[in-house]
Amino acid sequence: MNKKIILASGSPRRKTLLEWAEVSFEVMVKPTDETYPEDLAVEEVPVHIARQKALGVAADLSNNELVIAADTVVVLGNEIIGKPTSREDAILILSKLAGKTHRVITGVVLLEGTKETAFADSTTVHFHPLTPEQIAFYVDKYKPYDKAGAYAIQEWIGVVGIKSVEGDFYNVMGLPVSRVMQALQAML
Repeated sequence: MNKKIILASGSPRRKTLLEWAEVSFEVMVKPTDETYPEDLAVEEVPVHIARQKALGVAADLSNNELVIAADTVVVLGNEIIGKPTSREDAILILSKLAGKTHRVITGVVLLEGTKETAFADSTTVHFHPLTPEQIAFYVDKYKPYDKAGAYAIQEWIGVVGIKSVEGDFYNVMGLPVSRVMQALQAML
């Protein structure tokens, strides 16, 4: 791939996943408004936010770069659960998810000039019941404040607390890499 690729994300997990896929890229992040219209379907929310991220970065580039942006949300029932705002919020979120099934939806936008590819990938995650002590241990040790749903599947809680995953594991980490690679190949 000889086109310059820009990852519009400060997420260390997304960076690692693209590196594992052996994609050559640079990281560029712009502050982005992560609000969304209230009438937007749950599956469209992360795509909407990813598009805002892509457009923000693309505004500072020429048309020769391809921008990849993503946003991940955790959905329990029809409730979108974002990043925790405090220790107490993280504990509350994980207490809600414990023993239940939720979806992790990552919206991805690839933008090159006026050409756009956008999609959402959904993975179903089944949590084991968790004790208050397990939840507090995880929050205090791993400080999951920058993660939607207050957890990272690749950390202790994923090993101990997740019963099963239906769909792309890497989507839960923040980027459905195989779908991104297919979209990249189609655009290049």
